[in-house]
Amino acid sequence: MRKKSILLLLAIATLLTSCFKDNDDEIQIASTLDIQNFIYRGLNFFYLYKADTPELANDAFSSQADLDAFLSSYNSPESLFDYLLSPQDRFSLLVSDYVALENALAGVSMNNGMEYGLVRYPDGSDNVFGYVRYVLPNTDAEAKGLTRGVIFNTVNDTQITESNFNDLFDPDTYSIGLATFDGTNITPTGNSVELTKAEYTENPVFVAKTFDIFGQKVGYLMYNAFTREFDPQLNAAFAQFKTDAVTDLIIDLRYNGGGSVETASDLSSMVTGQFNGQVFYTEEWNADRQPDYAEDGLFNQTISTGEAINSLNLTRVYVITTGRTASASELVINGLDPYIEVNQVGGATTGKFQASFILYDAPAPDFSRAQANLDHTYAMLPLVFKTANANGFTDYVDGLPPDVLMEEDYTNLGELGDMNEPLLAAALAEIFPSPSPILPHQSSLEEVSDSKASSPLYQVMVAEK
Repeated sequence: MRKKSILLLLAIATLLTSCFKDNDDEIQIASTLDIQNFIYRGLNFFYLYKADTPELANDAFSSQADLDAFLSSYNSPESLFDYLLSPQDRFSLLVSDYVALENALAGVSMNNGMEYGLVRYPDGSDNVFGYVRYVLPNTDAEAKGLTRGVIFNTVNDTQITESNFNDLFDPDTYSIGLATFDGTNITPTGNSVELTKAEYTENPVFVAKTFDIFGQKVGYLMYNAFTREFDPQLNAAFAQFKTDAVTDLIIDLRYNGGGSVETASDLSSMVTGQFNGQVFYTEEWNADRQPDYAEDGLFNQTISTGEAINSLNLTRVYVITTGRTASASELVINGLDPYIEVNQVGGATTGKFQASFILYDAPAPDFSRAQANLDHTYAMLPLVFKTANANGFTDYVDGLPPDVLMEEDYTNLGELGDMNEPLLAAALAEIFPSPSPILPHQSSLEEVSDSKASSPLYQVMVAEK
């Protein structure tokens, strides 16, 4: 099937290039106009919001010369791409290095192991402080003793601000200046930690455990990305849940920005199992592509390796979300909602219901890696279709609102996977109501970015042509 798996794409990528190939060593001989013609062809063919941009209409230009004149009026591929996008598009992506994009699809990055969020100071200034969300195993951050909840406010002795945070974390080695936060004041401690990045492949199955509470088994899964290569590990976690005979499940997607559409279908089939072959989501493409490309995503019984899915056959699930929960994570919530009780605890999600796939500079309709123009390494991930659940619900641009509003408290983040961690405790309180209900925490502070924002796949939902 066209979108059954992204594995073939990645296998081809592996054969043709090695991880982190230095494109500075390659001679990029394609002209700007060549690259811009590729951008135009790809968007004219597949772009979901093609109708919003008059220049993308099939009859917009009477000749190639007229089209070239239009394209040449933009001084870079990036400026042309930005112009052609619809005002309602927040997520389409153009990259100049598709090798890095392919690595990101496989979960590979340069990483020191510190996954962090960035938060605006409460004093209304331009200053920003960071907090450690979690630390990846077998990384420099783990070796240096960093843990969830550590606060920092400088990088290489420079105060983090809204205007500089995009650049401060770029070096392979940098030092963070530690601080404390009491809810009002950020106070430097005078200590610092130097961190060094290395090539790293992240297993998105971060925590999988079963709680025994009053004799009732509750599964807890912290899942941080829909990375196709780790579907067997995801399925293994559900095998353990089956062995443990869990009757309730909490899926923690608070930091999960998305990934593979097919993995979202698989995860939802692991939660359920009783809806095999029924519609999980439907697709809406642009008017030109809808007749030939639109197909329903279905609940299924196998993952991409052919391994049988370990299904729990649940009739309700609890999902922890924040404003960083996006795309494939939202697809799971929305796709399950017509079939089972979905209880959402935390914050409203991002509002990303559209899917993309990689377009290389190659002939339509495939725009394939195998036929890519070798004179440059530009590629696109434009929005190509939007998803709706079996009831037709879509266009949740403001995100999916929680049933129980509970935001993270930066002064009391707790330990992930611990029953006392505030968001997990709030989810458990929905399963086991207490005479003393948990008081929801609502923060007045705003998160401005996080460590995943530098990934070329940030908040992207990936399908396959």
